Amino acid sequence: MDEAPKKSEKILFVFVILFLCFIIFASIVYTKIIIPRKIPTLVVSKTDVAVRGSIYSQDGFNLTASKKLYKVSVNTESIDPDKKQLFVNLFSIYSNISKEVILEKISQKGYIVISYTISPNTAANLRQLNSKLLAYDVFREYEDKNGRVVQKMGIGIEVSGVSRIYAYGTILEPVIGYTKKIETGRITITEGVKGVEKYRDAILSPKQDGKLEGKRDIGFNIIQNKDSKFKPRQDGFDVALSIPLKLQKKIEEILDAAKKKYKSDEIVVGIINPKTGEILSLATTNRFDPKNIKKSDYPYLNVDAIEVSFEPGSTIKPIVYSILLDKNLINPMQSIDLNNGYYRLGKYIIRDDSIPTKNPVIEDVIIRSSNVGMIKLTQRLSGKEFYDGLKKFGLSELTGIDLPYEKNGLLPSVRLLSGEIYKASASYGYGLRTTFMQLLRAYSVFSNGGYLVTPHLTQNLTAPNGDIYIPKLPARKRVLAPLTSQKMQDTLIKVVTSGTGRSAKVDGVIVGGKTGTARIAKEGKYDSLYNGSFFGFAKDDQNTYTIGVVAFGSHGSEDYYGSQTAAPIFKEIVELLKEQGYLRIKKTTQ
Repeated sequence: MDEAPKKSEKILFVFVILFLCFIIFASIVYTKIIIPRKIPTLVVSKTDVAVRGSIYSQDGFNLTASKKLYKVSVNTESIDPDKKQLFVNLFSIYSNISKEVILEKISQKGYIVISYTISPNTAANLRQLNSKLLAYDVFREYEDKNGRVVQKMGIGIEVSGVSRIYAYGTILEPVIGYTKKIETGRITITEGVKGVEKYRDAILSPKQDGKLEGKRDIGFNIIQNKDSKFKPRQDGFDVALSIPLKLQKKIEEILDAAKKKYKSDEIVVGIINPKTGEILSLATTNRFDPKNIKKSDYPYLNVDAIEVSFEPGSTIKPIVYSILLDKNLINPMQSIDLNNGYYRLGKYIIRDDSIPTKNPVIEDVIIRSSNVGMIKLTQRLSGKEFYDGLKKFGLSELTGIDLPYEKNGLLPSVRLLSGEIYKASASYGYGLRTTFMQLLRAYSVFSNGGYLVTPHLTQNLTAPNGDIYIPKLPARKRVLAPLTSQKMQDTLIKVVTSGTGRSAKVDGVIVGGKTGTARIAKEGKYDSLYNGSFFGFAKDDQNTYTIGVVAFGSHGSEDYYGSQTAAPIFKEIVELLKEQGYLRIKKTTQ
């Protein structure tokens, strides 16, 4: 009788075990089938990083451009162990990275970055390799520690940053300027710091990254159809400069040789079209490599042609003289007493560097650069007339050149210019400060019929779609009457043919200009260093160029007069303009 209950208990026990097994089985089925697994999404997106625009020379050379750098990564657990060596061998061939480095990188488990600095060409090669490796099943699916199946993943290639390339090193620096790196959180980009890179930063900067989003195929390519989303990439604009690279390089070579010869601290040269304000060259001996800036380069990072002001010396004389001439306050052919080259100014004695000619006329004051004559002539101007005249030439005002950090110089006040001492010293270039570019622009007035123009480096801007834009410039301003401008041209030509500028004379073209020599003041005292200058023009039947040369910091123990330093450099530059076809030789010489 006891056997029946025992048999029932055994059946119940077996039933319970079977029921529990069913519950477990059902749970597994529910987990595996009913509940969706976390599998990699089939919808992906790719970003096409926009880049900074390029800067081109007038003759079409790419002076600076942006290059994308790529990050290359791989999931090491996705590499088939049996094909690991094949991966290493092929990756090394396609990337030019040594096998040892690759083996060391992929010895780690999980997602690893093999390199952050892959070039665009190498990145393209690695994309081709990735397709081959996927086809050869070098990558495989695998199961992670949680039992989830991870689909096979190939080589990951994405932009890590954007580098700035300066193909010609120090040429046209510091005008081009340089950039600094900015971390955006995702990639490294560049931003303009000095020169054109800074001034045109907004137009050069990329506007919008491109983006493509949609379902992917088995080869990890996005399927482009009506369901995919696309946002176009918008790069920065390109900037074309008015400076030809070939001419600029030759001028820099001339300046480098001159710096060694004259032992100057710096020599600056500028060439401008006086009618349009377009700059043909802006060069200095103090240059730097924008990709390798050293501490010793720090003083060279500024564009001294616009950021440094100095006392102009005798180069101011034609400007003052033209103010008097335009107001009909002087007659160039009228006699003038130059006091044998001596003039008492308060407790000082002012001396001319050369002995006056017999029976000098007012025009000789400029031709022979007489300080005494300038003092006497400027007495005919009131302080306000003197001040307003200099301001009209753009002195103490920004020229508007398309470069950042321009300085405006300094003019004495009307009150000071009304006094004998300041009026006299300002007449021959002391007691006021100008920049190189201000003087270059002012001298253009003598060659374009009497107008003040805006100097500029930018010839045009090119949008990514090819549209070309020409920046609008301020209207030119009349400074002198046309007749006065022509008379000044004639006088400056005489300075070169028979005056202090004879060392700037060039056969075959018309040359006019004025020398200047100014002692440099330091801590309120004049030192034994000098700035030697020559500003003027060279022209043929069709073309005219205003040219300025300043040799800064020439030593008193060496050649330091503008006629000894700047004028010979001016001559070399005019000869170069002839050689390269910017000026044509006239049939008759001066």
